[in-house]
Amino acid sequence: DNLLIEPDDIISLVKEKQPFVFVFFGINGTGKTTTIAKVANFLLKNNISCVLAASDTFRAASIEQLEHHASKLKIKIIKHDYGADPAAVAFDAIKYAKAHRINTVLIDTAGRMHTQENLLKEMGKICRVTDPDLKIFVAESIAGNDAIQQARSFNDSVGIDGSILTKADIDEKGGTAISISYVTKRPILFLGTGQNYEDIEIFDKEKFIQELGL
Repeated sequence: DNLLIEPDDIISLVKEKQPFVFVFFGINGTGKTTTIAKVANFLLKNNISCVLAASDTFRAASIEQLEHHASKLKIKIIKHDYGADPAAVAFDAIKYAKAHRINTVLIDTAGRMHTQENLLKEMGKICRVTDPDLKIFVAESIAGNDAIQQARSFNDSVGIDGSILTKADIDEKGGTAISISYVTKRPILFLGTGQNYEDIEIFDKEKFIQELGL
C-alpha cells in the first residue's frame, strides 16, 4: 500500500500561485507532447488559462507538433527557432504569462535518450532558469524496466515531483506505475488512456489497486 503515493489536487495547487509553471520531461516516443496538450485541456476545462513553451528546440517537427495542439486548443505558444536555447524559450513563456495574467505555463522539453549527459544538463538549466512548481516525468506504462530506469535517471539529475503514464489503457499489469512511484518516492499524477484530449484521468490509487486485485 505504501508503494503508491496519493497525488495532490492539481487544481488547488495551481490556484495557489500565478503563473504556475509545469515542466515535462521524458524520452522521445512516450507521447509527451500530446500529454502536455491533454493536461492543458484538463486545465482549460477547469477555467485555468495556459501558455505553452516549445522548449524542445532539438527535434525536427517538435515545435510544429506543439503548435498544432496550441491552435486546436486555441492557446498561446511561445517558440524560438530550432537550435535556440530551450531555457530562453521557457523564460519568455513565463514572462508572457506574467504580462498577460495567464494562470499556467506548460513547458515541453527535448526527449533524447537519458544516457546523454548533455540532455540532463539541459534539463537542469531549464529548471534553474524557470524554477518550476511541478516537474513531471512522462513515460509509457508499457515500457516496464526502461521507464523505471528513465524515471531514476531524471529523478537523480533534476528531481521529479510526479509522473504521468501514457498508454495506460493497454497496460494490464500496472507494475510500471507502482515501480516509478516507488523509485521516485513521488505520485503518479495522471494516466493517459487514449488519443483524444479528454483521454486523461487523475490517478486514483484506490481504483488502481482494486483493478490490480491487490
